[in-house]
Amino acid sequence: MKAQLTEFIHLISSGCLDDSEIERIADEAAQAYADPEGFLQRNPDINYDDDFPIPLGEWVVVGSLPDTVLFQADDYEELFGEIRASFGPDVNFVLTTKQLARTEPLKALNRIQVQLSALYPEKGGYVLVDFSEPLDDELQTVLVYACDLERLLQLAVDVGIYAAPAYESLRAALEE
Repeated sequence: MKAQLTEFIHLISSGCLDDSEIERIADEAAQAYADPEGFLQRNPDINYDDDFPIPLGEWVVVGSLPDTVLFQADDYEELFGEIRASFGPDVNFVLTTKQLARTEPLKALNRIQVQLSALYPEKGGYVLVDFSEPLDDELQTVLVYACDLERLLQLAVDVGIYAAPAYESLRAALEE
């Protein structure tokens, strides 16, 4: 499982984590999946409760991701602000957070996805992906290169961590 977790974390980090950090997170998560009680005994500073809606290994992955990889927000305006900030001032965005204010969720998400698709064309742009079970915020996402999306979704199934393209997921949910 560690090899799958390593590849999975590598894909969701989109170059924001170095290999040693990816290895550390994957190793800790694999240990937590394999022996949750033992992991908690060896790491008494871990604040995990059996009432959490996700397994300990998944919690280790989610909790180890920096805010340049895992984006958490209560609305799309805030989410896009975090995404913009993660790219730094050198990346030119056409879309502004103000353009998302008072916009219905599907339209806001479409605007964000169109903007992200235009970045890093060598990799097919980015896809905004809903990630894991949000614990404190309404939205919890990662960015994945479009060329890596299919592999990421397969690995998500293999490691048992929810991941789905955000726009398609919301559109499907609204059609139900």
